[in-house]
Amino acid sequence: MPAPSGPPADPRVPPLAAGGLPGLGHGWKLARDPLGLLSRLRDDGDVVRLRLGPKTVYAVTTPELTGALALSTDYHIGGALWESLEGLLGRQGVATTNGPLHRRQRRAIQPAFRLDAIPGYGPIMAEEAHALVERWGSRETVDATSEAFRVAVRVVARCLMRGGYMDAHADRICAALTTLFSGMYQRMVVPLGPLYRLPLPANREFNRALADLHLLVDEIIADRRASGQKPDDLLTALLEAKDENGEPIGEQEIHDQVVAIVTAGSETVGSMVMSLLHVLADHPEQADKIRDEVKTVVGDRRMAFEDVRKLTHTANVIVEAMRLRPAVWILTRRAVADTELGGYRIPAGSDVVYSPYAIQRDPRSYRRHEAFDPDRWLPERSKDVPKYAMAPFGVGNRKCPGDHFSMAELTLIVGVVASAFRFEQVPGSDDGPRIGITLRPRRLLLRAVPR
Repeated sequence: MPAPSGPPADPRVPPLAAGGLPGLGHGWKLARDPLGLLSRLRDDGDVVRLRLGPKTVYAVTTPELTGALALSTDYHIGGALWESLEGLLGRQGVATTNGPLHRRQRRAIQPAFRLDAIPGYGPIMAEEAHALVERWGSRETVDATSEAFRVAVRVVARCLMRGGYMDAHADRICAALTTLFSGMYQRMVVPLGPLYRLPLPANREFNRALADLHLLVDEIIADRRASGQKPDDLLTALLEAKDENGEPIGEQEIHDQVVAIVTAGSETVGSMVMSLLHVLADHPEQADKIRDEVKTVVGDRRMAFEDVRKLTHTANVIVEAMRLRPAVWILTRRAVADTELGGYRIPAGSDVVYSPYAIQRDPRSYRRHEAFDPDRWLPERSKDVPKYAMAPFGVGNRKCPGDHFSMAELTLIVGVVASAFRFEQVPGSDDGPRIGITLRPRRLLLRAVPR
């Protein structure tokens, strides 16, 4: 039967992704199986349209176009992801601002993450890594969720906000962030607005966690001011920062910046620590290689920060874990002008989404794309990976300023614990993906067997 006649479709309008449901569009599938949906989108095109209720969202599916999106000035931080995060991070933190304010804030925090500043954090990172070994050696079961977030919170607090006051708050921060990031992902993909303000149990739990986190941040700032101390750290820099007119920055901006520091340094790094422990349990041969590499580099002494750069295979294991199990698995931008991507028209005000998870598992970019293969990051092989097909810390002016900090922290933790233990999952463990704002194992319970 011939196709019905009618005006030709605009060739600059991206195709509609397959699988939408009447009325709901793709929102239901994005809520139920987001990783599967996003991983299939490239089959529909380089740029495709998604329907989230009445709203159209554009999805970018190729490495080249995700790089173009991240580097273009026609797109700002915005969209459902960042709107949901504003409830946690506020409107004046470096993670959610744009333009001149973002550039000023980035300049203010950058000194804490300079390459020559990272070694100063080394003793703290090493101390916290070795503390894990001491703690786990006396336990029958390691709850990787609480332990991963606990060490991430302690490292970021002790390094960037020097003070023991975070010790008592670590468990509360972890509990609050677990509730918040789960709730915010639901608010992003199922934007039901007023329903989230109803006094339902899930909403009350979310609101309690949000209030507790902001109370904790106020306590951290107040404790520092009361101490009268001014250590050379990020919190001091924020308390002494000036705005464009040379005046001290406002209290709300200081508050929002501290929230951004705590969340970025705990949720994303904590999620990656969990995923790396999952790798050590699932791939004992890689754990053995890490143990052997550490033994060769370190000998019989305790591993220290100075050893990090020599642990090349350990670093490759971390990068491969980031490829297959990225903590940041979805990102959004908002078009600030009428523009094009891949030859398709993107109207001003449109939200654009892309998935590092889908990009980094694409068989068009990686041979044996589902295999865990750290050697793919050896110099002679990594050159075959397409540009922007692996950018775990982002690119351009939104690149994570703490990339070297995080890699050093993860290398120390993995090297220390893999040298001390073999890991096995125990009954009750659930290593399936827990999908929130970040991606991590759902409930990872391990037995740490001394070597």
